[in-house]
Amino acid sequence: MPESPIPVVFIHGLWLHASSWGPWLDLFRDAGYAPVAPGWPGDADTVELSRANPDAIANRGIDEVTDHYAGIIGALARPPILIGHSFGGMIAEKLLGQNHGAAAIAIDAAQIKGVLPLPLSSLRATLPVFKNPANIHHAVSLTADEFRYSFGNAVSAEESDELHRRWTIPAPGRPLFEAAVANFSPHSPAKVDTDNADRGPLLLVMGGRDHTVPEVITKATLKQYRNSDAVTDLIEFPDRGHSLTIDSGWRDVAESCLGWLEKQGL
Repeated sequence: MPESPIPVVFIHGLWLHASSWGPWLDLFRDAGYAPVAPGWPGDADTVELSRANPDAIANRGIDEVTDHYAGIIGALARPPILIGHSFGGMIAEKLLGQNHGAAAIAIDAAQIKGVLPLPLSSLRATLPVFKNPANIHHAVSLTADEFRYSFGNAVSAEESDELHRRWTIPAPGRPLFEAAVANFSPHSPAKVDTDNADRGPLLLVMGGRDHTVPEVITKATLKQYRNSDAVTDLIEFPDRGHSLTIDSGWRDVAESCLGWLEKQGL
């Protein structure tokens, strides 16, 4: 009996709905994989329903989201490939470090514990959350202008506004607060087992014009894996911003991910 297709679990980050992975699901399915894109706990099935009920999304932390996806993975027939964007990239790294995946691709992944650089652009991109300490318990939405700076700075204003209209949902503030104090907390949920030499291969993808996760963060993340003998690779898209998984250039990123997986024999 032929082996079943390799599952691929797509993990979205803050402010984007899981349905934004739709074109990736089609591409990976056509390539012979079995892809799924579950939402975070509290997310509704659609963008509109998620916007209508932000309280269901609020107050979800990194560990809760990680456990949510670990439960989904546990029901699969075989270990999946994990592909995450932004905080979804951090979740993918955590799950891979816990040996929940055959491989992981972390695209513009949020900074993990041990990463020290804190660029000014990152602070500005996350100001909508940090300007009110009470947002640790709330879900916060981005205006079109805030999205333009944080996600859509490398595309036209028209495209950025359309992406904002189509895909954005409120996001819990808690993960950002948890990541912000990670290096002062010995048991931070932003900690990843970067020393695990028995994990599957990991690809870090970065956009050179990303305001939210600038390349200095991704390069510092790569250094955190220096004590592991497992495969850890890096691909850069110099002219891309944080919207690189959903904007008009998404296919270039997706096909690079497929090419890397082929090289890993997956």
